[in-house]
Amino acid sequence: MKPVSYGEVTRYCAAVDLWSATSFCAPFVKVLHCEDGHSPCRPPHMNRAAPISINAFPASKQEAAWRETLADLALVARMPKDAVFHFGEVSIKRSPTQATFALLRSRAQDLSPLVDAEPQILIGFVNYGRGHLTDSGRRAAEFADGDLWVCDPTTRFSVQFRNDFELLLLRLPRERLVGRLGRAASVPTLVLGESISALAARPMMRALAAHFAMMEDGDVMAAEPAITELVLSALLAEARPEEDNATQVQAAHFARVCGQIEARLREPDLSVADIAKAEGLSARYIQRLFEGQDRSFSDYVRHRRLEQCRLDLVNPQHADRSIAEIGFRWGFGDQAHFSRVFSAAYAISPRDYRKTAGSTVATRWTRGRPMHSGSRPVRPGPHAAAPATPDAVGLDTTPPDVATPASPEAGAPGEHYLAVTRDTVHWGYLSRTIPPVLRVRSGARVTVETLTQHASDDPERMIQGDAGAESVFRWTRDFKAVDRRGAGPVNASIFGRGAGEGFGVHICTGPIFVHGAEPGDVLEVEILDLRPRPCANPAYTGQAFGSNAAAAWGFHHDDILDEPRKREVITVYRTDAAGESGFAEAIYSFRWVPQTDPFGVLHETIDYPGVPVDHARIEKREGVLKGARIPVRPHFGFIAVAPRETDIVDSVPPGYFGGNIDNWRAGKGASVYLPVAVPGALLSLGDPHLAQGDGEISGTALECSLTGQVRLVLHKRGETEKVFLNGLAAPLIETPDAWLLHGFSYTNYLRELGRNAQSEVFKRSSLSRALRSAFRATRNFLMERYGLDEDEAISLMSVAVDFGVTQVADGNWGIHARVSKAIFEPPGE
Repeated sequence: MKPVSYGEVTRYCAAVDLWSATSFCAPFVKVLHCEDGHSPCRPPHMNRAAPISINAFPASKQEAAWRETLADLALVARMPKDAVFHFGEVSIKRSPTQATFALLRSRAQDLSPLVDAEPQILIGFVNYGRGHLTDSGRRAAEFADGDLWVCDPTTRFSVQFRNDFELLLLRLPRERLVGRLGRAASVPTLVLGESISALAARPMMRALAAHFAMMEDGDVMAAEPAITELVLSALLAEARPEEDNATQVQAAHFARVCGQIEARLREPDLSVADIAKAEGLSARYIQRLFEGQDRSFSDYVRHRRLEQCRLDLVNPQHADRSIAEIGFRWGFGDQAHFSRVFSAAYAISPRDYRKTAGSTVATRWTRGRPMHSGSRPVRPGPHAAAPATPDAVGLDTTPPDVATPASPEAGAPGEHYLAVTRDTVHWGYLSRTIPPVLRVRSGARVTVETLTQHASDDPERMIQGDAGAESVFRWTRDFKAVDRRGAGPVNASIFGRGAGEGFGVHICTGPIFVHGAEPGDVLEVEILDLRPRPCANPAYTGQAFGSNAAAAWGFHHDDILDEPRKREVITVYRTDAAGESGFAEAIYSFRWVPQTDPFGVLHETIDYPGVPVDHARIEKREGVLKGARIPVRPHFGFIAVAPRETDIVDSVPPGYFGGNIDNWRAGKGASVYLPVAVPGALLSLGDPHLAQGDGEISGTALECSLTGQVRLVLHKRGETEKVFLNGLAAPLIETPDAWLLHGFSYTNYLRELGRNAQSEVFKRSSLSRALRSAFRATRNFLMERYGLDEDEAISLMSVAVDFGVTQVADGNWGIHARVSKAIFEPPGE
């Protein structure tokens, strides 16, 4: 059978059904890539939260795809005679310490080591399935559900499953075990029995299998040494020593000595006399035990200390420790001595090892702040904000030589015009501390200009000649008009992308202070009009332009069929500036190629907003979507009041405060109701869209700068005629013919997810949680607005309310429920 490439394997990886994936709590977790010299078409260090599902392949390629996938684990599969292969799933998580966890599900088959592969010990936990192990061709042991076994490739083992199985594998370098078992050249092929260590290891492996999708780098790093030590202890207790190497008594003594050493590795002056005294043995006898392993006591202690240091150097949980601190932690009192012995043992310095190993687990770019981050500052521009720590919340985005404009005072509600300039926007974040740029009273009409952050995809059509856009997007080698772009650190100390790190991307006009607004009130944003921002370049008079990015954070990105699979594609659209045609059309597309921003930072992916695309470096594909007319439905993707929980908030995940709701129904004729959380409400608008489909599958909509007119109406708590607004806990949209209730995975993620909420929300979102939230919001609305009891509301929801996916692009996934007004207000009444 012709083998298939890894490219074909991942090509068909529509691995997990959208709804069943949510049962793992993290259906859209990051995919990790590393390089280690293997085939360039198959990055071996790839942590797949969603499994590769072989039944996503055409039937003719399934078995070949399974074999190719197993080859990544140095395994070969042999199917029963005349069996038809039609099911297999693999999830893989690797650490930079050469350890690999893999979760396999499939049908009856034999697994054996790949010839000429680097020999690594396999520790297997059979979550379910039955079969037996063979060792050098002879039957070694039977296994069943819940069993834990160990195999060494040097023994030419095989694992023979007789039925369907789920297997959790830990694959690790042989020296982690072999050097500590005695002089045996191999680890015995063995199903571990009832030793205390084996009893402790099995539930740990079962828990890892059950929560495999949620494992992160730190979990992998912590689990591997814990399981290794338990299995080693079990082997020492259960494996029969070879007769020509040691007696069982000597093996037991050696195991006790090794355990005592492990417990005391951090003692810098640990000696053989200390161990002898603790174990009641003579120092000379202990020396002879180690001589029987062809090493000395001191060599063994140094090796074990170096191994622990090596693990800590690449463990994200110890990223804030210096190299000297790590060495001292494991008994090395002198940093120079530690560096010398580490370099001698591994042929690389501790500093270079940390740098190299850390880079091998590079996260595929995704939105949001990571929990663990190193330091890699970007060269700041001359007007960059002052350096800040990753958790800093300073919000001075105004360069030193530019003053913040005075905020217009409001008398009667009146009419206001809020033009877009570098002084009236904040880019990529929300904050309760941003000074308002406009103050109004309830009932005021405000014309608001908004810019899309994607205008830099085609500066000629979407920026050039437009004074407002040029004011915001201006970025040269010596000047950056709006420096901070995102809620990240101003000194870009995490990824080095730029000030704010792109942890939030939307250009937000505002904030607008509404007099009298207090926490507990509701602000109604009635959208009176919304039109495309005309192109100011004379070459394109009468037209308006926008773009769509099929980006790395899009839901589609891990399920691309054609090569190259990990591509990002920009499609540029146009419409008439008057908005009268009602349609947009695509004019060209291009694949993102690395772009260097004016400060000299290279952007391999679309990872930072407003990077000007150099059109001399791209290859345009003209005439795309020929004949397709895209219905225009302009709307604000972003409408938010300031949240109260923290000073600076990423603009991407929506929440109770509104924000990046991305519901195309928030257009002309609609009202958006938002619960006020801080005095004055502090309303911001942005992320203008010309069109969008439910789901926003590619990660973005048709992003197009718009100008809208809104009326702001304040509904005081307990005083409004719309009593159903009292206690509003999430955004509500009213259109002329329907109510739209919104549910998110976490309605108030800033409070629900704790200190790392702005990281966690991207990892924990699920549509099942969002649906539950939307159900509860709709049930409450029907009971409050229409006076239904709970049974009536539930029945009505099932027969007449439409629930749909709002977006799966914004970290905090959204579901909306559409309640038609016609249900209660028949035509003609």
